[in-house]
Amino acid sequence: MIKKIGLLTSGGDSPGMNACIRAVVRTALYHQIEVIGFIRGYEGLIDNQFMTLQHAQVSGIIHKGGTILKTARSDRFRTEAGLTQAINTLQQHALGGLIVIGGDGSFRGAIELSKRTQLPILGCAGTIDNDLIGTDFTIGYDTAINTALDAIDKIRDTAESHDRVFIIEMMGRDAGLIALRSAIAGGAEALLIPELHHDLEDLITKIKSWRSNKGSRIIVVSEGDEVGGAYKLAQTIKPHCAGLDIKVSILGHIQRGGTPTCMERVNASIVGHHAVLELMNGKQGCLVGIIDKTVTLTPFEKAVKHIDQVDERLEELIRILSH
Repeated sequence: MIKKIGLLTSGGDSPGMNACIRAVVRTALYHQIEVIGFIRGYEGLIDNQFMTLQHAQVSGIIHKGGTILKTARSDRFRTEAGLTQAINTLQQHALGGLIVIGGDGSFRGAIELSKRTQLPILGCAGTIDNDLIGTDFTIGYDTAINTALDAIDKIRDTAESHDRVFIIEMMGRDAGLIALRSAIAGGAEALLIPELHHDLEDLITKIKSWRSNKGSRIIVVSEGDEVGGAYKLAQTIKPHCAGLDIKVSILGHIQRGGTPTCMERVNASIVGHHAVLELMNGKQGCLVGIIDKTVTLTPFEKAVKHIDQVDERLEELIRILSH
């Protein structure tokens, strides 16, 4: 019987983390399991900074972005001394399990903990990038793409008013899925993401061939694309596109915040709830996700492998629909 579990959020914050925290805490309390939350992720685990989570602590948070447990990227946790101290903290609290809400780096940290302790650890995928294997949508992704889409819609108003070309840069150092989805939904004319190779000469030719009666021209770029981001792209194409008014807009961290969408809250609640149930069932070392509307478990070792391919037909879709 598990009597006490730990919970932490790690890495970049994402909308829906609070909904997941709420689901973990309320499910655990329903089954008479105590929950402590470590503050600032693995940093809090190392320093033994924690708070006891009861109903009051998770009341009124399902609609809030960010995380009430705070989060951080911990360099100390990558050292043997940091790992040792984190394990000492876990042993001190006599936990029966640990739930980690985070992304790729967070789960790699969970793998390292699992090599050094028998404590059951499960994860819920919290990252706006949607770049983990084992779930259709990570916590934060749906909100991030809707935030990005809202920005595209607003920028298009200005683009149409001034007959401008706008290059809009999205977050995504290693993954371009935010840019991909928002580009399709936003009616973008071109897309550049890390997963796909792009010939700049072809792009310049395409820009020159755009219909003269196009009211706006939107190019969506992921920050990690091979060109080097929106500003570098603008500098590259401007000399070849005389007469075009080319502007750059960097969305940046606005994509991380905001009120989580309905789908976000529902999915986060489901995986948080099942993470507790799976710990009670003796499961460990896995990401709890949702694939084809079914809750699934994926070993951390498989989940942390980035999705480095996208369906190239989606880029073709952008090209055809923007014609």
